Amino acid sequence: MILFVAKMKFKLCMLSVLLAALPVFCIGTPVAAPKVEIALYYESLCGGCRQFIETQFYPTFQKVGQIMEVILVPYGNAQESRYGDEWRFTCQHGEAECVGNLIETCAISILQNATSYFPFIHCLESTIAGYDPVSAAEQCASQFGIDFSPIDKCRSGAQGNALEHEMALKTNALNPPHYFVPWITLNGKHTDEIQNEATFDLLGLVCDTYQGTKPDACQKKESALSRCYRHA
Repeated sequence: MILFVAKMKFKLCMLSVLLAALPVFCIGTPVAAPKVEIALYYESLCGGCRQFIETQFYPTFQKVGQIMEVILVPYGNAQESRYGDEWRFTCQHGEAECVGNLIETCAISILQNATSYFPFIHCLESTIAGYDPVSAAEQCASQFGIDFSPIDKCRSGAQGNALEHEMALKTNALNPPHYFVPWITLNGKHTDEIQNEATFDLLGLVCDTYQGTKPDACQKKESALSRCYRHA
């Protein structure tokens, strides 16, 4: 009888050890695949940039934003020069474009999350051509329940000036250097193939690049875009 009890205790002990080990060997924590980083170097009044945002970038973000890392760099083909304690910017499509760039740069910095600033920027890019940039931005901010005051203060002051200079540094650091906008990078890399695939089928490019389980929205769509070339 004593021997039987001892054997039962041994078996129960071994069973408890095996059960405790099961979560370690049988229930592993899934490792999430890295998000696909899409960076857009652009300027606020470039027709091709606006078209890319409206027809490719934002719709793709709406469909598969959960697997994307969005980077927006509003500077494009602008030029900057130092004047005292501030930077002065000259933009390809005039002063209104510089204002638009500053508004979007400040929105990115202040709102921080792409789920907040990308809808606002998409709205602005959809309307900026027909309005004063500040008025258009106010309307878009109101539409999404965003307080425009800190964004407006940023774009007209030293904060916005410094932030736009950072956008200039990012743009000028591109390798290879950009010679038109929209200029697109995939996970920090730019090639003609990446540019063309992103231009005509960004959703397909993101879906094909992502190494994790594909979202249901991974389906392809095509459209044509124009470009704004940099002056020699």
